[in-house]
Amino acid sequence: MPNSKIAPGAPGIPARWTSSAKSGIGTSIDAASEVCFTLSHGIVNEVYFPREDSACIRDMGLIITDGKNFFSEEKRHAKHEVKTVEDGVPAYILTNTCREGRYSIIKEIVTDPLRDTLLQRVKFEALKEKKADYHLYVLLAPHLGNRGSENDAWLGEYKGTPMLYAQRDSLCLAMACSVGWKKRSVGYVGKSDGWKDLQRHKLMTWEYETAPDGNVALTAEVAFDQVEDDFFTLVLGFGRNPTEAGHRAYASMTDGFEAVQNRYVKEWHDWQDSLAKLDSSKEKVGELFRMSAAVLRMHESKRFPGAMIASLSIPWGFSKGDDDIGGYHLVWPRDLVESSGGLIALGAGEMAARVLKYLLTTQEEKGNWSQNMWLEGIPYWTGLQMDQVALPILLIELCRCHDSFAPEATHHYWKMVKKAVSFLIQNGPGTKQDRWEEEAGWTPFTLATEIAALVVAADIAEDHGEKEMARYCRETADLWNGNIERWTYVTGTTLAKKVGVEGYYIRVNQSGLDTSALENVYVELNNKKEGQNDILATELVSVDALALVRFGLRAADDPRILNTIKVIDEVLKVELPTGPCWHRYNNDGYGEHEDGSPYDGTGIGRAWPLLTGERAHYEIAAGNMEGAVKLLQTMESFANNGLFPEQVWDAEDIPERELFFGKFSGSAMPLVWAHSEYVKLCCSIKEKKVFDMPMPAYNRYVKKKTVSKLAAWRFDEPINTLEKGKGLRIETAASATIHWSNDDWNTQQTISTSDTKLGIHFADLPTKNMKNGRIDFTFFWNESQNWEGKDFFVQVV
Repeated sequence: MPNSKIAPGAPGIPARWTSSAKSGIGTSIDAASEVCFTLSHGIVNEVYFPREDSACIRDMGLIITDGKNFFSEEKRHAKHEVKTVEDGVPAYILTNTCREGRYSIIKEIVTDPLRDTLLQRVKFEALKEKKADYHLYVLLAPHLGNRGSENDAWLGEYKGTPMLYAQRDSLCLAMACSVGWKKRSVGYVGKSDGWKDLQRHKLMTWEYETAPDGNVALTAEVAFDQVEDDFFTLVLGFGRNPTEAGHRAYASMTDGFEAVQNRYVKEWHDWQDSLAKLDSSKEKVGELFRMSAAVLRMHESKRFPGAMIASLSIPWGFSKGDDDIGGYHLVWPRDLVESSGGLIALGAGEMAARVLKYLLTTQEEKGNWSQNMWLEGIPYWTGLQMDQVALPILLIELCRCHDSFAPEATHHYWKMVKKAVSFLIQNGPGTKQDRWEEEAGWTPFTLATEIAALVVAADIAEDHGEKEMARYCRETADLWNGNIERWTYVTGTTLAKKVGVEGYYIRVNQSGLDTSALENVYVELNNKKEGQNDILATELVSVDALALVRFGLRAADDPRILNTIKVIDEVLKVELPTGPCWHRYNNDGYGEHEDGSPYDGTGIGRAWPLLTGERAHYEIAAGNMEGAVKLLQTMESFANNGLFPEQVWDAEDIPERELFFGKFSGSAMPLVWAHSEYVKLCCSIKEKKVFDMPMPAYNRYVKKKTVSKLAAWRFDEPINTLEKGKGLRIETAASATIHWSNDDWNTQQTISTSDTKLGIHFADLPTKNMKNGRIDFTFFWNESQNWEGKDFFVQVV
């Protein structure tokens, strides 16, 4: 090919993604189509293929010129209206109206359920001058396989139909138009792309045929004069090679937009009709119920059933490059389980059952799950979060309670539960990472999930004839539950005095000390700003203490919970125009900077709509149904065209950065967990009880007020004192004979450990009736037939 046909300026400027402020997402129900799309600023943004964790374009929009002086890009120079064709059906109608009043564009957007294609039916109307006075161009930025670099672009055809192509490795796209093209060109972004040509010349003057190995763009002029009924259709086809992509684009175009849309809408109709009817009763609850249902459905992988990524968006994408895509296009077991609760509330039990099967197949050999992972189960981040080990056990309980699978199906998950419990028993509590990944230590949320999971696991173990294992799980849960305040509740602090309470639960105790010894311990925050003082561990507060109520460990009117709520509201609550919202914790660094610039590893955490939903669930637990309904309505007000953002902007407006008080920030949108929380909240309000509270834990600790009669000693968690009247449990990683004495070794007794079958051996020393004094002990290891060679002691007080 002559050099004059090759676009100059390779490889183009560094690739960037685009805004996370989505106004719509869509995909077909049928697994025959593996294309998902997102919308923002009146145009198509990321399109995903062949998996939900593989973005293939940055965006695709229209440019309008008059060939002389006028240049208008619809995403920047028009007002946007977005609506769905029907409630809960993610087929969209976009109306973009020129801010100068010169044109309007109406676009209908769906995917083809039968093929890997995206279709847009477009109508252009001239509001000033004649339609013939305008030129209409399509501009598309391929980012195949999550990368804007290393893409090839060229002009080609399929069976005589002119198309524009892009390819990287084994991913290819083809762009076609039902009325054909007047001109076509490919080029390098920022150097020889169509945007630069049109902005400079107001006409297409460049017609390059190929642009290999770079950050490329496809540009084509629509053949207006061939439009007969005011509408034309743009089609994007995807495949493993150009022929496959071209064939699919041509086939969908031949079927016609109306036939494709009818298939798409009918699928969604049928699925929505199969769900719970919470929004169609006389006591209607939740204006966004159907859209939230659709969001949950659309985030399930078609290639890996049961897998759900955190969000079809890239937070602050306009500032992110090829190496910044991981976080939200991954499966987080925590988010996955929390989202699955919403599926069960919807009545989509078969989807929740698929999630359990996915968890079964991605559990690591030791019993844990990766902090996050790609869809096929390959770990991405290497951190370990104990709540992500506990939550799948609670999902099984929720499925059992709501008949999401047949009772005998629990047998299939017993091995998974046993491995997870073994991991919890050996590694918890409080030694790993907490709910929000940043710090390790004891946290109320993690403790709540671990304890509730052990109680639930005990019931499952009993069902499988493991009565001794069940007893051990319950006794361990009781023991940990009895230590929650010692680990995470502080009293008499400066903050407590300021708020006027006796004490409160802190966010995280990293020290390994009892809270009584924390007053002078400082916490080094990863996200602290330059010059900011470290914050006292006792003044680090989060909303996570409410998890103690949500998971059935503390009553809603427990004085310690009520005290903590006062502190939470003093430190973390923000009043927005439509109602209250909460920060995750003080000194959170995940959010925009003060000037609105995007998060870059540091920033200021903003308010989370998800937490308004969690607070509403607390109000339900407390019997305040009216307050819960108000908070549900407040949560709805934070949505953007039905999509819940991860965070909302809680400072003064910064219009130039599209940040407005009480509206979405630049973080993820939609956040799937937030949609699940909303769906569960609708169900909880309808049923007047917290939908996903684990009742075995609630019955044991709130109703029966079960208290542990034990204290445990381990090598990695030794205790120095034993409260008089309690039994001393000694736990080891291997079989041992314990030699012990309570009279300074004048006499000694022996006791052999029992195997829990969970990787822990234990023995209970008969110390309940022992008077004040000291217990000395050492170990003879049965398997290796050797002595520990060191004595240990616990003081009875």
